[in-house]
Amino acid sequence: MKMWTGRRAALAAGILTAALGLPAGAAQADELTPRVDLRVLVVSDGGPSTDAIAAELQNSGTPYTEVDLQDTGRETIDAGFLADTVDGRPRAKFQAVVLPNDNPFPTGSAEMAALAAYEQTYAIPQVDAYTYARPQVGLDAAVGSGYAGSVDGVQAEVTAAGKNGPFGYLEGAVPFEDNSATVGESYAYLSAPAAGADFTPYVEATGPGTSVKGSLVGEYRHDGRRELVVTFVYNQYQQQFRLLARGIVEWMTGGVHLGADRNYFAVHVDDVFAADDRWNSDLNCTPGDVDCTDPNAEPDPIRMVPADVDHATAWQTSRNFTLDFAYNAAGTVDHREDNNGVDELADKLVADRNAFRWINHTYTHAFLGCVQDTSVVPWKCATNADGSTQWVSKNDIVDEIATNEAWGETAGLPLETDELVTGEHSGLKVTPQQPEDNPNLGPALQDTGIAWLGSDNSRDPVQRQVGSATTVSRYPMNVFYNAGRAAEQVDEYNWIYTSRAQGGSGICEDNPATSTCLTTPLDTATGYTGHIVPLETRIALGHVLANDPKPHFIHQSNLAEERIAYPVLDGVLDSYDALFTADAPVVNLRMKDIGVEMQRRAAWRTALDAGQVTAYRIGDAVTVQAPSGVTVTATMPTGTQLGSTGFGDAYAGAVSGWTASAGEPLALALPSSAGAPATAAVPDEAAVTSTAPRTRVPAGVTEQVPYGAER
Repeated sequence: MKMWTGRRAALAAGILTAALGLPAGAAQADELTPRVDLRVLVVSDGGPSTDAIAAELQNSGTPYTEVDLQDTGRETIDAGFLADTVDGRPRAKFQAVVLPNDNPFPTGSAEMAALAAYEQTYAIPQVDAYTYARPQVGLDAAVGSGYAGSVDGVQAEVTAAGKNGPFGYLEGAVPFEDNSATVGESYAYLSAPAAGADFTPYVEATGPGTSVKGSLVGEYRHDGRRELVVTFVYNQYQQQFRLLARGIVEWMTGGVHLGADRNYFAVHVDDVFAADDRWNSDLNCTPGDVDCTDPNAEPDPIRMVPADVDHATAWQTSRNFTLDFAYNAAGTVDHREDNNGVDELADKLVADRNAFRWINHTYTHAFLGCVQDTSVVPWKCATNADGSTQWVSKNDIVDEIATNEAWGETAGLPLETDELVTGEHSGLKVTPQQPEDNPNLGPALQDTGIAWLGSDNSRDPVQRQVGSATTVSRYPMNVFYNAGRAAEQVDEYNWIYTSRAQGGSGICEDNPATSTCLTTPLDTATGYTGHIVPLETRIALGHVLANDPKPHFIHQSNLAEERIAYPVLDGVLDSYDALFTADAPVVNLRMKDIGVEMQRRAAWRTALDAGQVTAYRIGDAVTVQAPSGVTVTATMPTGTQLGSTGFGDAYAGAVSGWTASAGEPLALALPSSAGAPATAAVPDEAAVTSTAPRTRVPAGVTEQVPYGAER
């Protein structure tokens, strides 16, 4: 297929100096410099790898167009689909192309030829999401000279080129998950660059049981094209992909794209000043809880002491991390009444109040939904004579919020008075007993000026409006509120997650999809450090690596006695520090800032889905236009200017952030210091490889392996 005819030949010089996805040089844009839209083309065959990259783009707010090869009614990928002319200027409609492999089309396909010509003409990079190692992608054949097989549990490494390139935010190690001894979770084709190939490995691994080291991710330059060749399979949840996802996007876009990806971690500690009742291992319930009805059940409260506050402040200093304390002031008021006016814990917390962030958790931790009928187990909503639900009144809700706020302000707590977490997230819907919000909750929030309301992500994961407040979903950690010691945590964990025949609750028999089910009970002496801590660490770290700002929550009881929360928190932060460089720190936001981040993302996604955002690059200039009131998110090279000021905040070797839009175009100037784009000789014919061989996809990639014990 002839590429360079007439106008294309005349455009060659301008096009090659405006290579999309590469750092911009100082070349001046003119009418021959093409416009390249900031949008990614994802060609999917329904496999997990292209789905994972699409999920990364979706989550970070990077626009993309997906073409499903399995859809018989899909658009044809041809020259008109890929490029056109706008205001007399040639336009590339996509800044990068993602394919399931290096060639998912039949041999001799006109669509693959069109893609190859497009990539050569506009210097568009291509990601081969998962392909077979062989000379057609710049590698020796995996079978014979390399390795083809499982890489479960393998520790891959970023090469020097990778650290100096798209994966510079990683310390070096890329551990592959191995969550199940019976389910294959990843598969790879490892081999060295083929003789004479212009191939640079970015991530390498050694095949298990062999001395064969080969490329897992590398760049292949050939025929005026650039391909990122990925030779292992993954899904969007696996740690190895989450570690590399940012770099894949930065490579394909040259660090110039809409959307942003950061790693967030926040921890709320509920019930501060109050006490939490302890799990009873004999009764398999918590005395003091409405569902623990044994007449001999006596509550056994767990409450922090001043030494626990000292430990918390010292821990925060050592980790450069701030905890959010959700407090119930009635806990200290009642304690003083029972102890001749003395509460050493409260005195210590108030003295050290500026070490922590504080959240109103209501005065008494009362249930603020329906009036609970506890005469039955589980409880149900009490009803009026006409059968309607009895609701906790608006005045009672207002009193719980306002009284706690007033106490906190008197104590000098550094509050944000528009934040609230109700006791047990009550007032919000809770199934099956209360399938709707308390209708009095919204008006009470309005009256008390609440803008941000904590919700339980396990039952209310989507941000929504409740009166004047917007919800902020919180992840519950499986470190139980009624445990201050490891042994009682394990005992309750065993009861919940084992079968009835083993003395457990049977929840896993009723719901086999529960991911933390146990085949046998854990040893109470070793089960916490040996099973629960690594499991909870892995789950929480998965949230951190997923560009997910939602906070996690535990309870004050977990900072008391044996302080069982810290091994999990340390596990998350230690693991993170071992994986990421210092310029990609954990982002530790307070609740309202998390709420704003989630709210902005939702508005941005709505605008993208409605086709209301336009963004493109011409030479060193990037133009973005979004509807008035929609805040724009983007990632750019360090040194990018927005008007007379720098754009964004530094993170992971780039700058990113949110910028308010008044409906007028935003003009970003890329730094000339970023370096000029590479150029390559352009052939007369588009080189198109034959169809890629079929690759193996193990079961653990097509369906996420549970985090918990094997079933």
